[in-house]
Amino acid sequence: MQDRGPELSIVTPLDVPGQAQLDLDRALEAILFIADEPQGVVQLAAAVARPVAEVRAAIARLVADYDGTGTSGEPRTDIAEEEASARGIRRGFELREVGGGWRFYVRAEYDTLVADFVFTQSSSKLSQAALETLAVIAYKQPISRPSIAAIRAVNVDSVVRTLLGRGLITEVDTDAETGAILYGTTDLLLTNIGINSVDELPHISPLLDDGQGGFDLD
Repeated sequence: MQDRGPELSIVTPLDVPGQAQLDLDRALEAILFIADEPQGVVQLAAAVARPVAEVRAAIARLVADYDGTGTSGEPRTDIAEEEASARGIRRGFELREVGGGWRFYVRAEYDTLVADFVFTQSSSKLSQAALETLAVIAYKQPISRPSIAAIRAVNVDSVVRTLLGRGLITEVDTDAETGAILYGTTDLLLTNIGINSVDELPHISPLLDDGQGGFDLD
């Protein structure tokens, strides 16, 4: 019988040293990219089915990467050349911990640039859903996204993103118990509707059929 020599082992991506680490970083990056609210480390660990300690280390690597300071911990030698050359570049966004969770934010020095861009791209009228959501925020601020959804009885994620993009609402605080972001209106909204303060908004009760319902959650 002919000797075929030593058998070749098939190496999968996860068998390569450091590849699992790289995959974890990318998985967390993907989740955080689409997240509307800050994501806690435990929540992220559950999403990627990895230990909390590993997720915490991965977050530190991502923060360092976006800040242009390279990766934390032991240097990785398994990454592609083009990825290695990209390290050291400070990105226009950052991964920031807010309210006990992590989320992507535009860096402060680009706020004006982004606001001007959004303003030039937002000439169309608001939808009825956006107007109703804006009214809820104006009268109940500061208010969280889940509370807005409870009042309107619909998902408001995309509408809130639209209002944020238009500069009509902003993040003003986080809920002490849940860590949810609280939203409020901006001076741009006041300017657009021609008032100096939300105190000048008309009382809501006369506009409702029963004078009681509408925005009350209590």
